[in-house]
Amino acid sequence: MSRTEKQKMLAGELYNAADAELQADMTATMNWLSRYNAAVALAVDERRKLLVERFAAVGEGVNIRPPFHCDYGFNISLGEGVFLNFNCVILDVVAVTIGDKTQIGPGVQILTADHPRDAAQRESGLEFGRPINIGRNVWIGGGAIILPGVTIGDDALIGAGSVVTRDVPSGSTAFGNPARIRE
Repeated sequence: MSRTEKQKMLAGELYNAADAELQADMTATMNWLSRYNAAVALAVDERRKLLVERFAAVGEGVNIRPPFHCDYGFNISLGEGVFLNFNCVILDVVAVTIGDKTQIGPGVQILTADHPRDAAQRESGLEFGRPINIGRNVWIGGGAIILPGVTIGDDALIGAGSVVTRDVPSGSTAFGNPARIRE
């Protein structure tokens, strides 16, 4: 039995994003995002109820300030007390996990979506994803970009505007483009 494009996507394999099932999922998410982003004046607890409708997991005390954008939502898991400031983007074609008490500044991009390096394969329209794991009690400064496949350990600090291309060990400080571990 052949696997669906959605099954391939969730497994991190090459898949066709134009697939009808994936497009329907994306449309449902766009409709949900319209509701969520229109809820900017609602209390945090009321917005959390909306997050629970769409995300894989939402801990107590989560606060995502609208506007917020994602591809699907159902691949995002947030621990307790996670905070995302205005204008965050999560491209969640595969799992994005964010640990308890992590704080993420405005305009941060968390990008699991990736594309083949081979030009012919890229031209075919296929893409894939690599999961992102962000530990607990991490602080990510405004405008940072977290690239596909990155793991950021507990208690790490990512400087504003950094482009994180590699894993960041627990307790480390990383900043720059590309982000480098600093003492």
